[in-house]
Amino acid sequence: MAAAVPQASLSGSTRLKVWGFDIYDAQLWVAPGFQAARYADTAFALELRYLRDFSRADIARRSLAEMRRSAPMSDAQAQAWQQKLASAFPDVQKGDRILGIYLPQTRTARFLTNGQPTGEVSDGDFARLFFGIWLSPDTSEPAMRKQLLAGHP
Repeated sequence: MAAAVPQASLSGSTRLKVWGFDIYDAQLWVAPGFQAARYADTAFALELRYLRDFSRADIARRSLAEMRRSAPMSDAQAQAWQQKLASAFPDVQKGDRILGIYLPQTRTARFLTNGQPTGEVSDGDFARLFFGIWLSPDTSEPAMRKQLLAGHP
């Protein structure tokens, strides 16, 4: 992560629980100058450490549903992004870590699973909406957003 986000510092961490089930622990690492209101302007990394098993199809489906909450998109766009998500994420088992890195210079979302590269999407709209699942004011999990952005309100 240090190579992708130089001088990153921990902004915040939290745990996602759904219906009483622990889903994952999340940590947000941000570059100097990061501002919550302009999260797509500065490099950052979001790590999810899974606390249960999920298929890549489930991760992709849920991610796309959350992305569609914050912006309208055509069915063709949704299908294209669903394919990108499914190829970027493997099936995960309890303890696996997915690291999403946002690179503003290239408007790219890069993904690593357990430290190994698993995908990259060079599309600014995709990256903004994907990371907006956690960082957008319109997130479905405002308490999680608040804890992740604790160091950068």
